Amino acid sequence: MNFFADYNNLALIAVAVVSGGLLAWPTISRGAGGKRVNTTIATQMINKRNAVVVDIREAAEFAKGHLPQAKSAPLSDLAARAAGLAKDKSVPIIVVCQTGQSSGKAHAALKEAGYSEVYSLDGGLAAWQQAGLPVVK
Repeated sequence: MNFFADYNNLALIAVAVVSGGLLAWPTISRGAGGKRVNTTIATQMINKRNAVVVDIREAAEFAKGHLPQAKSAPLSDLAARAAGLAKDKSVPIIVVCQTGQSSGKAHAALKEAGYSEVYSLDGGLAAWQQAGLPVVK
């Protein structure tokens, strides 16, 4: 019990708690962004389940290169355009951004629009390109 009463030890405990929280943050914040899929799973979903790919980057970025058959729906416009992305709301939706960081924000808007399966491409377009998968310009 004396360990916790010593002020020097309290500083060490505080450092340990803060560093542990910072290490856990990516896992905690990832859960808020919805389900994530890697490039292999995304490819299987596109080929076998006719998943709809929604690119949430701005139009200029989309024009520089995007996944084949991806639909452009910039994040700023997504809520307004969400209803028309797929005719069947049970079809999987794969959200793509540049690095996988922004796609979690689109999850809530698409869920609210009634889509039952919404996924984010882990690593975004950068991971797709790194895996050597095709990009359309």
